[in-house]
Amino acid sequence: MLFAIEEINNSTELLPGITLGYKVYDTCGSIARSVKVALNLASGSDTESVMSDTESVISKDACSKPAQVQAIMGETSSSPSSAIATVIGPFSIPLISHFSTCACLSDKTKYPSFLRTIPSDYFQSRALAQLVKHFGWTWVGAIRTNDDYGNNGMATFTETAQQLGICLEYSVPFFRTDPPDKIQKIIDLIKASTSKVIVAFLSHMDMDVLIKELSNHNISGYQWVGSESWIFDSQIAAVDQTHILDGAIGLSIPKAHVSGLQEFMLDVTPLNSSNNDLFKEFWGAMFSCEFKRLSSATEIQGECTGREDVAGVKNSFTDMSLMPIFNNIYKGVYAVSHALHMILRCNKTCNTDVQLQPLEILKYIKKIRFKTKEGDEVYFNEHGDPAAKYEIINWQPRKTGIVDFVKVGLYDASLPADKQLNLQDESLIWGKNSLQVPVSVCSDKCPPGTRKVLQKGKPVCCYDCIRCPEGEISNSTDSITCVKCPEESWPNEGRDACLEKDSVFLSYEEIMGALLTAASLFGTCLTAIVAFIFFRHRKTPLVRANNSELSFLLLFSLILCFLCSLTFIGRPSEWTCKLRHTAFAITFVLCISCVLGKTIVVLMAFKARLPGGNMMKWFGPIQQRLSVLGLTLIQVIICVLWLTISPPFPFKNFQELRDKIILECALGSDLGFWAGLGYIGLLAILCFISAFLARKLPDNFNEAKFITFSMLIFCAVWLTFIPAYVSSPGKFSVAVEIFAILASSFGLLICIFFPKCYVILLKPEKNTKKYMMGKGSSK
Repeated sequence: MLFAIEEINNSTELLPGITLGYKVYDTCGSIARSVKVALNLASGSDTESVMSDTESVISKDACSKPAQVQAIMGETSSSPSSAIATVIGPFSIPLISHFSTCACLSDKTKYPSFLRTIPSDYFQSRALAQLVKHFGWTWVGAIRTNDDYGNNGMATFTETAQQLGICLEYSVPFFRTDPPDKIQKIIDLIKASTSKVIVAFLSHMDMDVLIKELSNHNISGYQWVGSESWIFDSQIAAVDQTHILDGAIGLSIPKAHVSGLQEFMLDVTPLNSSNNDLFKEFWGAMFSCEFKRLSSATEIQGECTGREDVAGVKNSFTDMSLMPIFNNIYKGVYAVSHALHMILRCNKTCNTDVQLQPLEILKYIKKIRFKTKEGDEVYFNEHGDPAAKYEIINWQPRKTGIVDFVKVGLYDASLPADKQLNLQDESLIWGKNSLQVPVSVCSDKCPPGTRKVLQKGKPVCCYDCIRCPEGEISNSTDSITCVKCPEESWPNEGRDACLEKDSVFLSYEEIMGALLTAASLFGTCLTAIVAFIFFRHRKTPLVRANNSELSFLLLFSLILCFLCSLTFIGRPSEWTCKLRHTAFAITFVLCISCVLGKTIVVLMAFKARLPGGNMMKWFGPIQQRLSVLGLTLIQVIICVLWLTISPPFPFKNFQELRDKIILECALGSDLGFWAGLGYIGLLAILCFISAFLARKLPDNFNEAKFITFSMLIFCAVWLTFIPAYVSSPGKFSVAVEIFAILASSFGLLICIFFPKCYVILLKPEKNTKKYMMGKGSSK
């Protein structure tokens, strides 16, 4: 304040030619003394008499004669400010506080002349509740100062917390003068609690006492959330020797800088203020010394000389950690000065003939809007409060044990609700240097398939999770009701949110799914190797015999058969359900068509060798290609009709298992599925009959006998598939279908192509046209 007054008195722009005077009183935090001083200042009585039992005053001649002051700066605490504002209200003398934050003081019907340069706790309490909610802490304890500051602040916090779904396990008042038995009850309550987060809406003086008591009882392992009164106080950090508050988070007045203030404060010496007891007491406390004429209650280590170096002392006074509070005082003094500047109609000079009235000064203070030399805008709203902005501070200990107050976010009440809280979560450090956010809940979230049932006699945050009855489901996490299970198709946006218990489907992660996937990929690779062998030996008689084009097309279709089995594995979706059955149906028809073509070629070749035989011209390469294309096209038409009329779709089966959902693909049209499967079976039977008829035809390498055996395996697999598929539940029916696809594919690959690979690789002497025609040595 002295710095601001000196600046203004030396200014040629603000109140030119006017010298401001002042008196400073130390009320020692006493409400009674605060009221006495305020009343005497308002009435113009002799303040020296009422302050005879307190500290002396700093005075200026300019303000020693007036019978009435124009404004009062103070108090620091809310309760004294409330008392002063009540008694000076009728006098309309402006009272501007730099640190009284109680939301109650915004009531202009009770405190019409009160203003402040620090935001109201109404915003701080709401911000603390949003901060707690942000980290998912729904079960917290609370300790508050037992005065206007703590009680009103905690009341707003509790109200906001309830709106946000936060429950308080306990909320206890505390004051620094409480007896030991009351403090012990608070400690026992904390020890017995299950919440791990404590919201401390305490003044710095109360926090100082409380933290010492907690250290003595080894209370640790709690996450502290603090108000602006102590969260940025280096003295509190120094008292916390056991690091109980490490990782604490809370709100602080935004950092500020007033140029020249630090130099001004460090230049203070009692020798320049002789005969002033307040300065001497400050000096004695700073250096733990005593002037000869001053009786100090502090621990004395020597006699004060007045030449001690302030810059060499490290405390909250010299490190400027209290600069935000100093800045608030600075703003308050300038607010009064700007109001006087307007009233006195100052330009190059001021009109000193104007009779100053407190009510008029109050009126102009409410209207002022200016910027300080640092660019900070100063104004008061209709409640006498400034704009509410807070920095979010995190206590981060260094390796040396010193605590850093790190800014990790910002709260701005002027922004929209969803943008008021801005946090940098990655910068946070919690207790014991942990990067993991602490957990503090009464009950864990209830998973889908269960509903919440409140525990008797406890807050709404404490509940049990009860499984939904059979045939019912819960539609979200932490659901309070269960609804009847849907029977219609899935997914549907309205039903997709309807979740129940554990979902079951054949996945790649489980053993069965992994084994089937491995078998599918192994079959694909094996087929590709056979195709490579055939391509390398494509000009040999064995490969060229019986239409090599059909052989390569058959190998390609077998690769597709192996790969299509992968579409049956994984969580069913709309596209996989449509793809899995149609891909299987078309690729298998292509495969059987190729085998059928090769069988007919064997029969036609034998007929052509008979006397007068001329059959091969009716079933040459072109006819073979057309037959494969025509037979496959029929299956394509069946699948297109199936997908158009009633395609397969993902489906949730709630009926098969009591405690689980089976995710599967419904066929859509049973007729479409069985028509496609029946067509495959018809071609397989025709192929088997043709191969059976040609199995004894003369040739040293008659392919028909191998085709016969492969078709025998194919038919046996799919005949056993039908009853196994119908009787298998859930994901096992899918596994049965995949097994049938893989078994029949391996049967075709091994029976038709492995004998040829054996000859190509191990018996090359038999891979000749002479041997193939049966003119060599017989097998």
